[in-house]
Amino acid sequence: MERLIRLRTEGRSGEAHVLLVELAYWPAARIPLLAASLQRSGLTADWTTLLWEAASLPADRLVAAADALVEAGRTADGEQILRQGVARPAGEIGAAVGALAAEGRRREVDALLDAYVRVRTPEEAARSVAPDPRLLVPLLLAAARGVSDERHWDLVHALRVAGFTT
Repeated sequence: MERLIRLRTEGRSGEAHVLLVELAYWPAARIPLLAASLQRSGLTADWTTLLWEAASLPADRLVAAADALVEAGRTADGEQILRQGVARPAGEIGAAVGALAAEGRRREVDALLDAYVRVRTPEEAARSVAPDPRLLVPLLLAAARGVSDERHWDLVHALRVAGFTT
């Protein structure tokens, strides 16, 4: 933190931002500790920046960071980075979910898709199945069903309109 404080004091905002990007890539368990340290140091705005940068982590690391925040009692922060993280292009989400599923990482798949179907429109969500419809359609539908019956049926309709069988 001393380095970040020094950079801020010296008005070296660009270098401070680079440091925040580096901190976002630290192990997930350290993310909540960074939050506390930044806030104690009066760098709450930098915590917001760090969260934004963490949202661009690879999907598995994004979910791990969100989990660590939730486990540390920072549920709102964990949910925020998941919401921000699923703003990626639909095909990228589909590919990330497919890779996580291939590794047997069901909990990460569920967390990512839950956030995804809550944040994205059914039409956007339907586009995410293109990389592997046989795998992704059932996973996406299960996530939507977990949100609500209405979200599930809206997604069924969007998938059918997009040419995918449900």
